[in-house]
Amino acid sequence: MHLFVNDLTVMDFSYLCPKRGMVGESWIVDVVLNGALNEESMVLDFGKVKKELKYLIDEYVDHKLLVPAEHAFVKLGNDHRNDNVIVNFVRPEKEIALSCPPEAYAFIYAEEVTMESVSQYLKEIIATHLPENVDDITLSLRTEVIDGAFYHYTHGLKKHDGNCQRIAHGHRSKILVKLDGQFDEKWQRYWANRWSDIYIGTTEDIVAASQLSESLQKIAPQGDYYCFAYESSQGEFELIIPKAESEIVDTDSTVECLAQYLANEQAALTPDTSVEVVAFEGVGKGAIAYA
Repeated sequence: MHLFVNDLTVMDFSYLCPKRGMVGESWIVDVVLNGALNEESMVLDFGKVKKELKYLIDEYVDHKLLVPAEHAFVKLGNDHRNDNVIVNFVRPEKEIALSCPPEAYAFIYAEEVTMESVSQYLKEIIATHLPENVDDITLSLRTEVIDGAFYHYTHGLKKHDGNCQRIAHGHRSKILVKLDGQFDEKWQRYWANRWSDIYIGTTEDIVAASQLSESLQKIAPQGDYYCFAYESSQGEFELIIPKAESEIVDTDSTVECLAQYLANEQAALTPDTSVEVVAFEGVGKGAIAYA
């Protein structure tokens, strides 16, 4: 007997890609359980599927940075000062380096982070938590169908008291721009290109390389890089990333602030027009701002 649950959850995360750098992503999860009926004449109670499986997915992938642990670019280390894990992604001339608490990462033992490799990673975790009557689980990962412009962005919210405080998690997000009450595809495509695979950093989190931890200073690349550092309730977070793959805002990078930033920037680009921006944060949620 097969039991299925579509749209079980949405995983919002970022991952390291050899070609694209740090990529924000949002994947929808569908599951199918294969097994015999239990004493309740069920494969598994829907309530347990939705609660327990969603918890495991959120715990092991959601709001984390996924690292392709078997790729040659990945160099791992530890900061014994605070038990942080150091990840150095040594792309030619575009290195990315982080020091974060272990919970901020998911290590995918493959050369690349793909839907297939992440599905296998989750399947192995979930399999250990299934009842005896369930023989197998299939996870299908997919992106939201967007008939228009969208971008991939990564950020961190140090003031958040949950997992959004992690310095490198992200989203695949739709963008809508209205000028004088009319949707404008040209400017929607402009923002999709400008924020393609972008890291959005906050001005007050920028530090000099000399202010980073000693462990990260030792591997800090030379060139045009931003360094970010902050401490929040989950620990100390540090990031080095190419300036060419970043955009800096003077506010926090909540979706509310980003929507207003987009609206203000758009108003500067198209003066004498009324601007409305609908900025999404992943699937089915976001903020609306005006300028």
